[in-house]
Amino acid sequence: MEQHELTRRGFIGTTLGATAAAVFSPLGGVRIAGAAEAAAGGGKPRLSICIEALFTKAPVIQRIEEVKKVGATAFEFWGRGGKDFDAIAKKKDELGLEVAAFSCDTGGALVANGSKDKFVPALKDSIAAAKKLACKRMIVTVGQEIKGVERADQHKNIAEALKAGAPAVEEAGITLCLEPLNVLINHKGYYLATSDEGFQIIDEVGSPNVLLLFDIYHQQITEGNVIRNATNNVKKIGHYHVADVPGRHEPGTGEINYFNVFRAIAKAGYTGFLGLEMWPTGDHAEAVKATMKVFDDALAAAASEPEAAPKPAGEKGRKGGGKKRAA
Repeated sequence: MEQHELTRRGFIGTTLGATAAAVFSPLGGVRIAGAAEAAAGGGKPRLSICIEALFTKAPVIQRIEEVKKVGATAFEFWGRGGKDFDAIAKKKDELGLEVAAFSCDTGGALVANGSKDKFVPALKDSIAAAKKLACKRMIVTVGQEIKGVERADQHKNIAEALKAGAPAVEEAGITLCLEPLNVLINHKGYYLATSDEGFQIIDEVGSPNVLLLFDIYHQQITEGNVIRNATNNVKKIGHYHVADVPGRHEPGTGEINYFNVFRAIAKAGYTGFLGLEMWPTGDHAEAVKATMKVFDDALAAAASEPEAAPKPAGEKGRKGGGKKRAA
């Protein structure tokens, strides 16, 4: 198992449901970021740097400075525990950066019975924290699958919790993003793996402020067919995460053709953030700059291409069936 996964699993294990301690979990929690509409940035998608994966040899404030040095405009992180929000707010304002994501608590796993009762107050606390950093999107994960409980019941609990929290985020102008994770390598036992079930939950909640986080790394491992899955429901997606397969390293080290993926996402009309949640094989700054170059080239290619002609009525297009294919 890779060292970065051990570190992240340790973070998850110590934070799930720890609302009282103000420690916030990626697996029982919510992440916060700028909403897609507010992050349009001239109608183009933008990259965000995950400082839990990148520039990690430096203290948090210095990592933010590294974000500025590489020419990025936004950053994200996992949890509030051990972080000085006042210092982060001061530094990001000083450098003209945007906080694109951070993790906070849901009060426990959303798969559990009665999870909505704990989720709503935790969500409201998260909203208050988000306002300190002018964040407009929260990324929510659902917790481990509960053995002995029907999946349909756990699915229902997730949807009910998100539906109960929707009015609060709608009032605050914040978008919740529900994140599936792969269960084959990194997050065994996690409940929500497929984008299909994620989109089903989004539809059941029925709020414009509850969308999906499409993690390209996780979904390539889980289901493949990345470009189709990442773009066919783009209006239901509020955030993407970026890393290559295998290894969760920078684009270009694995099987995913990120030029094509970035171009397709831009062509689909997405204007929010794509978070670089990747662990580089070498120098972090060089890996980020190389990824930014691929991203910029892909956006330029998308902008120069003519709009695709509409398909004839009744034509649905060929569905890809292979798993783990390069995008």
